[in-house]
Amino acid sequence: MNALRVIRRKVMTPNRSATRMDVRGFHVKSPEARTLLETVGGTFLDGFGIAAQARTPADAEAPLAAIPPRFRGFANEGAAMAFAIRDGMRPGGRNVERYLAGSGADHIYMAYVGVGWAMARLPRICWSRLHAPDPLLRWLVLDGYGFHQAYFRTERYVYDRYEDSSIPWRDGTAQDYAARAIDQGIGRALWFIGGTDVDVVVGLVERYPRQRWADLYSGIGLAATYAGGATEAELTALWEQAKDYRPQLAQGAAFAAGARARANLVCPHNETATRILCGQPVALAQKVTDEAMVDLPGDDQVPAFEVWRQRISDAFARSGHYEQTATEQK
Repeated sequence: MNALRVIRRKVMTPNRSATRMDVRGFHVKSPEARTLLETVGGTFLDGFGIAAQARTPADAEAPLAAIPPRFRGFANEGAAMAFAIRDGMRPGGRNVERYLAGSGADHIYMAYVGVGWAMARLPRICWSRLHAPDPLLRWLVLDGYGFHQAYFRTERYVYDRYEDSSIPWRDGTAQDYAARAIDQGIGRALWFIGGTDVDVVVGLVERYPRQRWADLYSGIGLAATYAGGATEAELTALWEQAKDYRPQLAQGAAFAAGARARANLVCPHNETATRILCGQPVALAQKVTDEAMVDLPGDDQVPAFEVWRQRISDAFARSGHYEQTATEQK
């Protein structure tokens, strides 16, 4: 049986070359940035492989926990994708449910994003089998879907600026919000596609219609904070160039802070990013996200998830941090 699980891992796991910058055609800012982004991709596939081979989600816990803290969240994202694919291909599968009931609970944000990766790889007929029960966080599934599409179908989703405006989604309310959630994932992918080079990333954003910029910058703020790859000076340049979208940039950074803090994976680059993009340390940025979640309304024309994001953006906009010049920021 173990041999069969090893075979399952080999069959399911994408080739590691798929995460190489030259294979993807992504911009390379520096050897250091390339190494970081390729390590992120490789660790994602390590987590995927662990979950693909594991007999149960509990069997994956120890090897996932052994991955260095900076990259452990990406491994759990990959694991959630593999568990979701296993569930999607087998009616009645409960791997994601069991994973979230165990160690995956600490990585719930990354897990929902990982389910979105699986969504992008599964036939649509299998989508109803995907486990994402939280009505607030399930929009992160579409974020993961958007990241996948931009990362692997870059020509269409980035350079041709394709918009998924009619994707079927389980939430009957706020159906038109699905495209916005996908754009948040595309924004995260732009940080990778642009190789963490601020000028290149901002240039990619500016190819899109302006009405999409707010969600794209939110995703960029999340990726710049969670994954890292930019110096203090480069993050300051990102903050400066975002201009009218600094509150959205901060909202994404605060989401990243919350995800890192919840999983006890805070690293120095997270603190640097939240200090520059949010004007405060990770712990306080996380507190903003937690306070904004209190007494959220039910989904209506505007989903609770968007109300949550808007409250976070508004909180940072009120702070006065975004009225400073780049010189004052430093």
